[in-house]
Amino acid sequence: MTTTSPSAQGEKLPDLVYIAPPRQKFLARLGSKKVAPWLFLSPMLVFAVIFFILPLIYAFYISLTRWDSLSPPRWVGLDHYKYILTTDPVFWKTFWNTMYFAGASIGIGVPLAMVLAYAFTRSRGQTLWRSIYWLPMITNVVAVAYIWRFVLDDRYGLLNRALGFIGLGAPGWLTDPTLALTSVVLIFVWMQLGHNMLLFSAGLANIDESYYEAARLDGANERQLFMKITVPLLMPTTLFVLITNFISGLSYFTLMLVLTDGNGGPLRSTTVTGLYMYQMAFNDLRMGRASAVAYILFAVILVITLIQLRVFRRGGVEAH
Repeated sequence: MTTTSPSAQGEKLPDLVYIAPPRQKFLARLGSKKVAPWLFLSPMLVFAVIFFILPLIYAFYISLTRWDSLSPPRWVGLDHYKYILTTDPVFWKTFWNTMYFAGASIGIGVPLAMVLAYAFTRSRGQTLWRSIYWLPMITNVVAVAYIWRFVLDDRYGLLNRALGFIGLGAPGWLTDPTLALTSVVLIFVWMQLGHNMLLFSAGLANIDESYYEAARLDGANERQLFMKITVPLLMPTTLFVLITNFISGLSYFTLMLVLTDGNGGPLRSTTVTGLYMYQMAFNDLRMGRASAVAYILFAVILVITLIQLRVFRRGGVEAH
């Protein structure tokens, strides 16, 4: 702080310069606009570095080694990546299972959630319906899997007993290789339905009702209202739901693990890439190869997400 004061004889005294103590300088620097945001972010940044960034770097290092978690890792370079991409037939089987699982669950689950959210928003008792559809999301996935094992059992399952009661056959929902993965997809869609409906309901709440009123005055019916107003204005929400569901679908394996007792059967029909990675790491103790599979899966998810963002941006939709 600089001050100027006249002396008793009218002479001008030299300027006094205020020198702040070091502690005040330090506090002033912490309170500056450049430092304060980083100070508030620092706990989360430290958390992210310890639990995300360092494990990612270490996993990449492990993917370049042969390691059974008991003896020291041995450097093998890119051998695991070459073997997985060019020689390993199981990886490609699990990869296509994963793509089918993610694609089918999105193809069925996202449109269904949008339609149900639209219908329930315009009906009475929407809070009750949302609660009912939200229940699978708050139920432990292991409990959900065991309930569905009981429902889909070939001989004693409730579904096959109901089909037998009306004279239909008893499909092997979880034992037929052509049906098993589709059965898991339908269970996953049911589990995700409440979450997706909640997101679409939030998006619907942001659409101005005046659009619908103007369209009704022009004679639009409910189907036209949905297709011409609701679907276009929900595109940002749809983009978010698609990306999060696709990432979840590509990396998901818990349901397959419990439903098939960890073997991904029958005939690996329900073995997705995440489950294959789990089996290699914790059943076979091949940590290096499992880490390589994880990085390949990460690259696939990244590429597909970028493609989705690019496609939607061409349609005039920006991610939020």
